[in-house]
Amino acid sequence: MTTRRLTDNGGTAAVEVRGLVKHFGATKALDGVDLEVRQGTVLGVLGPNGAGKTTLVRVLSTLIRPDAGSARVAGYDVLTQPRQLRRVIGMTGQYASVDEKLSGRENLYMIGRLLDLSRKDARARADELLERFSLTEAAKRPAMHYSGGMRRRLDLAASMIGRPAVLYLDEPTTGLDPRTRNEVWEEVQRMVADGATVLLTTQYMEEAEQLAHELTVVDRGRVIASGKVAELKAKVGGRTLQIRPTDPDQAAAMAAAIGQAGLDGVAGANADPAEGLVSVPILSDEQLTAVVGLVAARGFGIAHIDTHLPSLDEVFLAITGRPGEGSGHGTGAAEAAGTARTDDEQKMEVAV
Repeated sequence: MTTRRLTDNGGTAAVEVRGLVKHFGATKALDGVDLEVRQGTVLGVLGPNGAGKTTLVRVLSTLIRPDAGSARVAGYDVLTQPRQLRRVIGMTGQYASVDEKLSGRENLYMIGRLLDLSRKDARARADELLERFSLTEAAKRPAMHYSGGMRRRLDLAASMIGRPAVLYLDEPTTGLDPRTRNEVWEEVQRMVADGATVLLTTQYMEEAEQLAHELTVVDRGRVIASGKVAELKAKVGGRTLQIRPTDPDQAAAMAAAIGQAGLDGVAGANADPAEGLVSVPILSDEQLTAVVGLVAARGFGIAHIDTHLPSLDEVFLAITGRPGEGSGHGTGAAEAAGTARTDDEQKMEVAV
């Protein structure tokens, strides 16, 4: 295996992408993408529908070939070492891809055996993941009788059964209820703590904030911004703390008190007298605590407190000057066409 190079901060690069290009007809789904994922971290890839996120994942999982550029995953070249690479990665796409005629346990056991686990280890690993994803009671039922959320959890369990060194999660919690979403997040965090590397594509800032160490924003097949979570949030003002005074007429006085206090990192506050609301841009829980503590210490009554996270649309509006969704450049349709083509490619790879 080729030695992976070190990133600028000393961490080993588990995923390296340089100048990746992929065309679907006249559309460039990927247009010179560069990115790195440090070993043992989560890189969140944000972007609107059709930005190129799924195409990127398919290239890095050897399901489709790029037209130009290079990529290495866990030390293996995507183009020249696809067989070796597949043994050290796991992948969950946007839709569950389990065998509906097999039971949940049979699905996981089969994948474990395909990954060369012994019969005993495959059974043990299947039972472990069924328990983690609250599927033990349904373990013997055919997957066709599972609800959408249960199929999603089974699909995620299947991607993790081989304890992959690098895991691709392509919008993994779309359509999941809050409890299941939290279970997925906890399992991802557990795997990363054990040394796994995760490439996460998502449209949810909350999910990126929970899981990602760093973020890359893609649009029209290009990387348009990257950095740590706080850095990207800062582009749109981070979180906004909203405080409603018990006496709406005190909103202006409360905002003035916050602005004059000189709290570390808190630039000021805005009052909306008509709504009786005070808005404070914040970047951390420590700032939130400091603002609330100050307001209470100054004797202001508080009727309601809430925080607002920037949406993906707001991030894109701040970075690109236009909303993230409905870009209308056609990449989404091109990616869908590419997905249809790669179904046959995937079957052929499995046959080989």
